[in-house]
Amino acid sequence: MTPPAFVHLPELQGRLIPAHACGLRLTDEVLAEWDAQARSQGLPIDWRLPDGDVERSRRQVLAGVSERRDDLWVFAYGSLMWNPGLEFAEVRRAHLPGFARRFALSTTIGRGTPDCPGLVLTLQRDAAQSCDGLVFRIPACAVEEESRLLWRREMITGAYSPALLPLQTPQGAVNQALVLTANTAHPHYRGDLSMQATAATIASACGRIGSNREYLDQLVAQFGVLGIEDPYVHALAEMVQTAC
Repeated sequence: MTPPAFVHLPELQGRLIPAHACGLRLTDEVLAEWDAQARSQGLPIDWRLPDGDVERSRRQVLAGVSERRDDLWVFAYGSLMWNPGLEFAEVRRAHLPGFARRFALSTTIGRGTPDCPGLVLTLQRDAAQSCDGLVFRIPACAVEEESRLLWRREMITGAYSPALLPLQTPQGAVNQALVLTANTAHPHYRGDLSMQATAATIASACGRIGSNREYLDQLVAQFGVLGIEDPYVHALAEMVQTAC
């Protein structure tokens, strides 16, 4: 029997890492481990945003959701597509117009190191492009806790600009979903990289939670399950394969 959360996408059963096994639900204990690793790698004490700044951002963006006690929809276009780290009630395919998925965010601790930074995905505004992914529904009763952990994971250095944007799904429109778009003013933003430089970085970088190539491979595998075509990602995967 298909669990209710997967009624629209039964093919995803067994292909999402459960929240309890995520490794990226940054509880106080896990965050302390990340801080210890950052110190061992020589990162500055302010390598991440203060907890108060992260929480302030969350409350500002989700003020209306909290006041209305709404469910929260979360758009997934990168690692959230196979490792959401969320307790959710529903998952759907989703289509976001006006943005392009790009490996344009440098990381020195998750999929890279200070000596060999990796690259993870972000969303660049582009009126001519669109991005297909997933959208998860967090029930209202769980929004406070789940969004707090999600903000710690994704906004740890402030490298995204969170926004509530409309999405299309096969089951109907979602009027507001949390979408993590590129913070182009952030020092880790690397929107100037060529495809060749991007592929070379992904082929060589590795960090605390795995290699950069593994990140790309998991993304491509999930695309295959869902039937998502992304020419940029598939071209990049071919280049990384050649580089290796």
